[in-house]
Amino acid sequence: MITGSIIRALLDQATGGRTPTLLLVFASPSVDLAALAIALDAEVPSSVVVAGATTAGEIWSDGARGNGLVVMALGGAGLIASSVLVTDAAADVRVAGAQVAHALADVEAAPHRVLMILADGLVGDLQELVRGAYDVAGALVPLVGGCAGDDGHMRETFVISGGRVVSDAVVGVALGSPSPFGIGIRHGWRRIGDAMLVTSSQGTRVLSIDDEPALDVYLRRLNAPEHVRTDPAAFTEFAMTHPIGMSRRSGEEVRFIAGADFVERSIQCIAQVPQGGVVWIMEGDDSSVLNATREACADAVAAMAGAQPVAMLAFDCIARRGVLGDDGIGHEVELISAAAAGAPVAGFYTYGEIARTRGTGGFHNQTLVVLGLS
Repeated sequence: MITGSIIRALLDQATGGRTPTLLLVFASPSVDLAALAIALDAEVPSSVVVAGATTAGEIWSDGARGNGLVVMALGGAGLIASSVLVTDAAADVRVAGAQVAHALADVEAAPHRVLMILADGLVGDLQELVRGAYDVAGALVPLVGGCAGDDGHMRETFVISGGRVVSDAVVGVALGSPSPFGIGIRHGWRRIGDAMLVTSSQGTRVLSIDDEPALDVYLRRLNAPEHVRTDPAAFTEFAMTHPIGMSRRSGEEVRFIAGADFVERSIQCIAQVPQGGVVWIMEGDDSSVLNATREACADAVAAMAGAQPVAMLAFDCIARRGVLGDDGIGHEVELISAAAAGAPVAGFYTYGEIARTRGTGGFHNQTLVVLGLS
């Protein structure tokens, strides 16, 4: 377990003895979270905005791993930051999104702004969180971020704000800068088979597709192995690499399938799949996923309009990690680091990704979201 003394050493290493504007902390739930909270409260000046999340794996400039802790300190001339923490977020996820977006009021004068959202990954329908943030931020401020993980256990996740590590919560970090931000969003999955119609759904549960039980259609379309048809854990592992794609006004979105009800014969997704929506099954491999990484990084760099990156943040779905395997993960981080051109990289594997650059949507599954700072 990573202890308090190790945490303090990492904080010193990240800041280099300087006082940053923003300290980002991405921690495996295997870290001593109580010691982390104590160290952050004791070691970091109150003037520094501290935010982060627990993870399903951590990303940094030289690689990616699990059971670790990544700390990134950001500062420099002109960078300003403000944060808002909302607890009891599950009571009304949309209201929580609106509340964290009020952090933008403190960076309103900056030429370039972005709202980073870090959310408990199990708090509810996170598309509603994005809609709530959009209600306040409006169309001109992009939204980015990721949803906390717990190493794939799907039991309890936490966000970090100041010296607090809390579940059922969302933290919003507003960033303002004289230099542009760059955002890239790609998933790397491709459609297989014909499109289907969601004929019945309730929130994040898909009850029927083409007027048949949703689970039966899904398993038949994929010719799923027998053990996947009866074992919930085997089903979840199988579904991780066979998500649902759906048509949205802002483009194609991917929905992570978190489980199934073998009695009701329904499929449980992480975010809403609307009744009447057109969907299709998707698949990918290491080649398609890595191509998406290249494209996301290229999009982020291009959006910085010739400015050099000073840091790159990556919010990457746990399912993409499952497709890539250990070798592919290393290759993906090499691609992100190459796009950062020597600037530091930090991030984590998520239970959902946030990226809204146009339209009112912006909650993604099984997608890579890259934020470049210049």
